Amino acid sequence: MERLKPIVHQTPLLTSTTTNELLGKDVYFKMENQQKTGAFKYRGASFKMMQLPEEELNKGVVTASAGNHAQGVAHAAAQLGVKATIFMAEKTPLAKVEATRSYGAEVVLTGENFQEAYEASLRKQAQDDCVYIHPFDDYDIMAGQGTIGLEMLEQEKQMDTILVPIGGGGLISGVAVAVKEQNPNVKVIGVQASKATAVYENYHQKKFNNHNSSPTIAEGIAVKQPGTNTLPLINQYVDDIVTVTDEEIASAMVYMLERNKSLIEGAGAATLAALFTHNKLIQSKHCGVVVSGGNMDISALPKVQKLAKRMHFTA
Repeated sequence: MERLKPIVHQTPLLTSTTTNELLGKDVYFKMENQQKTGAFKYRGASFKMMQLPEEELNKGVVTASAGNHAQGVAHAAAQLGVKATIFMAEKTPLAKVEATRSYGAEVVLTGENFQEAYEASLRKQAQDDCVYIHPFDDYDIMAGQGTIGLEMLEQEKQMDTILVPIGGGGLISGVAVAVKEQNPNVKVIGVQASKATAVYENYHQKKFNNHNSSPTIAEGIAVKQPGTNTLPLINQYVDDIVTVTDEEIASAMVYMLERNKSLIEGAGAATLAALFTHNKLIQSKHCGVVVSGGNMDISALPKVQKLAKRMHFTA
């Protein structure tokens, strides 16, 4: 954590009296949408590259991403003067593609989803013999993301529960391990979109499923196949995993925009959606929610508003 402090933002932990009153508990928003590159991914990418020797960095780095990891890798690589090639699905929001290119990375758009972009990136890595920066299934990546949990415990000593979004599992693995090492009594609850439930099904069925995900408003966590390194950590350290629908996620996005004046993407809104949807089941007095990113394509806002109209949050 100390090595990352000079590089990353210690993002604020915000509270909302309205939210607290609605839910009957103190809620703390960890605003990683205010992190460099607009998402938590910069932490893991930076920490990973800090571990690499110069001769490896000189070969360049390659990765695949749903968007936020791409920007994290691109920015971290630019800071080190390293060439970065990023593979992204063809339907990745334009804002994320343009932001990644703005950091100087080469962007290759290919495939219908993250998995296809990921497979293409592996072929590129084998061809060029460059360094692969995995978006989640890497212990250095997890360690970098885990600094979020440590910051939350420092910022609010009474924290008893933390909700974390899950895609491939790198974020929740890092946060859960870090938090449980500091205070094993703090509960860590994962959240997946109901249209991309690979980790949820594995966690509750205790077997690996190569699950087919469907398009979801939370494209940042729409990972078809979770990590082989992240799953054992999730099963060991995470206390529960729940799911939320696109309508619930959209409502959380609109709620944050209207009440907290914060623009967050679908993946970043999943935790708040889960807190509203599953509030009675989440026994907590001081509950943290990781707002993982804010890189939303503004052109998608009408769709978000339409979905949100079908759902109204109440206590």
